[in-house]
Amino acid sequence: IVLSQTGMTSTQSKPSHGKGRECVITRRACFSSSHRYWLPEKSPEENLSLFGKCSIAPGHGHNYELIVSMGGELDSDGMVLNLSDVKHSIKDKVTGQLDFRFLNDVWPEFNVDNQEGILPTTEALVKVIWSRLKDDLPLTSLRLYENPNLWADYFGKNMEAFLTVQTHFAAAHRLAKEEISFDENKKIYGKCARVNGHGHNYLVDITVKGDIDKRTGMVCDLSALQEIINDLVVEQLDHTFLNKDIEFFQNCVPTAENIALYISDILKNPIHELGAKLHKIRLQESPNNAAEIYVDQKLTNSLKLKLENSLVSQT
Repeated sequence: IVLSQTGMTSTQSKPSHGKGRECVITRRACFSSSHRYWLPEKSPEENLSLFGKCSIAPGHGHNYELIVSMGGELDSDGMVLNLSDVKHSIKDKVTGQLDFRFLNDVWPEFNVDNQEGILPTTEALVKVIWSRLKDDLPLTSLRLYENPNLWADYFGKNMEAFLTVQTHFAAAHRLAKEEISFDENKKIYGKCARVNGHGHNYLVDITVKGDIDKRTGMVCDLSALQEIINDLVVEQLDHTFLNKDIEFFQNCVPTAENIALYISDILKNPIHELGAKLHKIRLQESPNNAAEIYVDQKLTNSLKLKLENSLVSQT
């Protein structure tokens, strides 16, 4: 209760500092570990066939990067969690135990001499990390980078995980529709409609989803996945003029959106044959432009409505 200038009393509430509102926060942590893909029930030839160079003793290592996402309501201090507590929890339960260690030996889940043991792949590792952190932190998702071009996401859904491979190719294109005039194309595509075209160094993220194999630790055969991506995407598109060299784009304008859709179309069935599902294609054309295709999802009604009320109405 405070006394106002008029002499009357009034009630002044304390600042809430956002208390009760929801937010997702992230914390990054790093560790360096080695591992080896080798199953004792397989012969040396079978292990080499299944896992390639990853089966070679004494193993190999990575500089892992872990992104921990946590959600909840803000407290009276304006925080979901005290980040100092989060840091110590991750160190105690994960990085302190894994850093500069051989993953096959450090946690019992990865003891493959036991029939219930699983190989410490990126997918299996991120799932086990979830199990180590879930009682301490309100997890929403985990992402584990094995290297900048390979990472796994886990959302706490039993054995389901997402694996992403990033690759790149260089190609030229021209944004123009053959059925309209040059001036009309310029109105739509601007400089991108110029006759001789222009080029980009494209980055492509291919995300697949599936259940982690309880023994191999894999969503699918990673070597086979990388071979499919290289053969069907990189080798086909790299150093081409898309409009002229790729038959599909002779009758379809090669926008970033259409290139992403094209990659999605040619990869969906081969990835299905590997036992996984193509989840997403992300094509980055430049630091400013990217297109994403969610293969089995459609835009939500609310997002469609926003698009109709903003972008579509402007045209």
